[in-house]
Amino acid sequence: MTHPHQAALVNGQHLDFIVIGTGISGIGATYAMHKRFPDDSFAVLDEMDGFGGTWWTHRYPGARSDSDCYTYGYSFKPWETGRAIGTVDEIRSYLGELIEENHLARHFHYGHKLTAAKWSSQDQRWSLEITRLHSGETLTLTTTFLWMCTGYYDHGKGYTPEWPGMADFRGQWVHPQHWPQDLDYTGKRVVVIGSGATAATLIPSLADSVAHVTMLQRTPTFMSADSPIHPLETQLRALDLPADWIHEIMRRAFIAKVDGEVEISFAHPEEMRAALIEQARALLPEGFDVEKHFNPSYRPWQQRIAIIPDGDLFAAISSGKASVVTDRIERLDATGIQLTSGEHLDADIVVTATGFNMKMFGGVPFFVDGEAVDFTQRVSYRGLMMEGIPNMAYVAGYIRSSWTLRADLVSDLVCRICEHMEKQGYNVVVPKVPAADADMQRLPWIDTENVNSGYFMRSLHLLPKQGDRHPWKHGLEYAEERVSFPAVQPDEEALTYR
Repeated sequence: MTHPHQAALVNGQHLDFIVIGTGISGIGATYAMHKRFPDDSFAVLDEMDGFGGTWWTHRYPGARSDSDCYTYGYSFKPWETGRAIGTVDEIRSYLGELIEENHLARHFHYGHKLTAAKWSSQDQRWSLEITRLHSGETLTLTTTFLWMCTGYYDHGKGYTPEWPGMADFRGQWVHPQHWPQDLDYTGKRVVVIGSGATAATLIPSLADSVAHVTMLQRTPTFMSADSPIHPLETQLRALDLPADWIHEIMRRAFIAKVDGEVEISFAHPEEMRAALIEQARALLPEGFDVEKHFNPSYRPWQQRIAIIPDGDLFAAISSGKASVVTDRIERLDATGIQLTSGEHLDADIVVTATGFNMKMFGGVPFFVDGEAVDFTQRVSYRGLMMEGIPNMAYVAGYIRSSWTLRADLVSDLVCRICEHMEKQGYNVVVPKVPAADADMQRLPWIDTENVNSGYFMRSLHLLPKQGDRHPWKHGLEYAEERVSFPAVQPDEEALTYR
């Protein structure tokens, strides 16, 4: 699929840059290249039929951001809805405005799936095998620099555990990532398995229409009942300030808020735990077992805290339209779910809000000079390039802060590296571990004492490594990288040019 003012890609075509993905990362990277390399050629490919990435696939009821949109939005485009938590439609509208305002759509090619990436040192370029999904046609494109903006999970298949008796259930199975737009849940008994941000979003959205909705969780998640409208914004808007001023002030306010929460969660985790539990207790019915249902065993911010605007999940529970069950599934049967406690949950629809499967670099096979690349044996350079892989960058966001805060930093540093190459007359940049760091420990992608989200824990064996020292460590906080990234010199020892 092509834009009306866009020339179709042709077999054998060469471009200076190719970006894979039109989600938050890909749009940000395209904007950066458009501004800083106006004379270079580039194309942006996505296998889906529209922009947005997550916001293209996530169409379940109530889908919304799980970060404030002042920091989830870009530094260079104000978020102006007046609500910190954006709906899927608001986020796609925001992205669409950015694309239109900067005439980026002509670079986007939808329905184009990257199936293999092959680097040739002799030619000093990538050869990319592409399939046009709507026609089945294949073509090969070449590029000097490849920018992977595919995120790190599988858009094509959400994660669903296996339980005994699944084939016996006569109702309907639904994964939020593949929500049928014609699903009629009116008057139905719905069980949502899971307790993360997706479950917390779905349940209040379903509560008024269904007969009853139950959140079935194996273990609890921390919830924060924040207001979607920050009191500071109300004051700023009353002053009739320019939109970009408000955006910048609000970004700083939310950055400081998250920084403070993360700092407290490390220094005084039990105080943070108590505050979150007491907030829930104040918004739930008297006698509700908050300790059982909303007090996880892990430290606050060891996994993401689910934001529930104005406590909408707690309100649905208080109304009696929703309930929470903390138990384990023994098996499914024709009419619902049998729990290990002996309780049975009757269900017409079971929603598996059980997370996603991780898939680095879109699951695309990479080759360097004919040798297949095993990313699990390589370390990442600052969490944006891979050891031994020439002219390739990628974007991975923060665990606690907004994804886009890191995407912005990565875009700036990648562009500075490419500007350095052009200025010095280099064609190739490769991250290499210097001889002085040859004894460096190769550690898992994340420190599980720091972060233990289920999707990471299930996938560590599939992910690249990190080192035990800079610049080979990643998974850092925005508070550190907003200082360290701008200070990086493109000619540092870890980057080899030729």
